[in-house]
Amino acid sequence: MTKPLQARAPALVIWALGLTQIIGYGTLYYSFSALAPSMALDFGWSEEWVYGALSASLLMSGLVAPISGSWADRFGAARVMVWGSIAAALSLVACALAPNGATFVAGLVAMEVSSGFVLYTTAFAALAQIAGQGAQRSITHLTLIAGFASTIFWPLTAMLHEFLSWREVYLAFAALTLAVCLPVHAWLAAQGKGTGAARLSETIEDAPLVPPGQEQWAQIVMLLGFALLGFMSSAVLVHMIPMLASLSLGAAGVFVTTLFGPAQVLSRLINMQFGKGLSQPALGVVAASLMPLALIVLVTTAPLLPGAAAFALLFGLGSGLSSIVSGTLPLALFGRVGYGRRMGSISSARLIVSSFAPVVFAVVAGAITTPATLWMVAGAGALSALCFGLIWHRYSRRGPA
Repeated sequence: MTKPLQARAPALVIWALGLTQIIGYGTLYYSFSALAPSMALDFGWSEEWVYGALSASLLMSGLVAPISGSWADRFGAARVMVWGSIAAALSLVACALAPNGATFVAGLVAMEVSSGFVLYTTAFAALAQIAGQGAQRSITHLTLIAGFASTIFWPLTAMLHEFLSWREVYLAFAALTLAVCLPVHAWLAAQGKGTGAARLSETIEDAPLVPPGQEQWAQIVMLLGFALLGFMSSAVLVHMIPMLASLSLGAAGVFVTTLFGPAQVLSRLINMQFGKGLSQPALGVVAASLMPLALIVLVTTAPLLPGAAAFALLFGLGSGLSSIVSGTLPLALFGRVGYGRRMGSISSARLIVSSFAPVVFAVVAGAITTPATLWMVAGAGALSALCFGLIWHRYSRRGPA
């Protein structure tokens, strides 16, 4: 008889999910900036048009995100991730085999929509359904592992692209998704754990920070904070390599990008060791403050390599913490019942706003300068920190999350 998954191997579950998150983020998101110039050349487009197609795809993903959250509650997050893995692989193949720009855009839309069914939004819901009371700590552990996605896939994609076309790289990534992610998600689904929100409501006593009657205000401010954070993160991460090159860092920019992933991991290690007494709203303020600070350091020190390295470290620290907060803050504020639906709403708000970020960054940077554009993006980050600060101030007296 199969032992319950929670009692048998929670560490194995987290490591397995972490592996799929590394591959998912690496293939569906981080690889794009390294391949975008070749995509533009292949279809005879400007890079702005390629990033515009990505923005449209992120917008569609944001519109669909509430569906993935609701399905995770209703059918079980692991089952949703099985079909998401298949959709992700097929969409990578569709992009790789696209004969023209229109079919490429259709494949790209399918790729970003499918990401909502396999990445953090659904993975966090899976952990909430599997880990029960340990969901917040499990989420922290998962983000710790997944923090290596950019460190692995930025240089891996660039290396593969030296020998393969962008189409062949996407085909290889599709095979990787089917060979690794699909079996892992199918294994989780086969355990029969985490079948939906009804199970949570029967077994978990929630103690949310937000008292009855204040949910709407907290939800709106939280969504605004995550939307602005998503705008800043999307604008910078998608343009990371060309952005550093435009600041005269040259080949050193590639080295700088390798610091981002370890910094994400470091932030999660620090949080695990020293952040136990810190409330989740306070953690949101820290995360949202580090990222605009990183951009200010980059702008004021470029093209000096130490300044760029400090930028990558600070931005990685903030990004790592924000990944944790995106999963733990709604748990702390509202509890676990309906968690998948709330995660879908957060993902929707973040993606809809951040869908405009890559093309806005490219257009504004082309019209003025990269440093001036970075100041604009830093301003969005400062507003995000203000939103989380309002939540922290209002609910700080209700005890730690």
